[in-house]
Amino acid sequence: MSSDRPASFRLFSYGTLQLPQVQRAVYGRVLEGRPDALAGWALRPFEIQDAEVVRLSGLAVHTIAQWTGNGEDRIPGQVFTLTAEELEATDRYEVDAYGRVEAELESGMTAFLYVAADWQGGK
Repeated sequence: MSSDRPASFRLFSYGTLQLPQVQRAVYGRVLEGRPDALAGWALRPFEIQDAEVVRLSGLAVHTIAQWTGNGEDRIPGQVFTLTAEELEATDRYEVDAYGRVEAELESGMTAFLYVAADWQGGK
């Protein structure tokens, strides 16, 4: 049995993808999210060189998730549901320093998120 319903993907955002102006530019709509968090990770500042990303977000310095393995480290954010096309649009928005991975959130659900691209999955 086939379904006409498009595939959907969960995306955990801890940064600029939570901003309505970025969502409108990347997805053409404002997303509805639910709070969640990522344990064992911490944020570090990251200077963005891509002029279009800086223009959309209004920020030259973003944050990037980095694995620490410390259970006390925690990144709060929002979980959004995206279509396959929107997930591809997210890949285009995120600069090369970010890599997409899938991880388990504190709620127990898994979601895609963007972390430091040099992370080797050592968790």
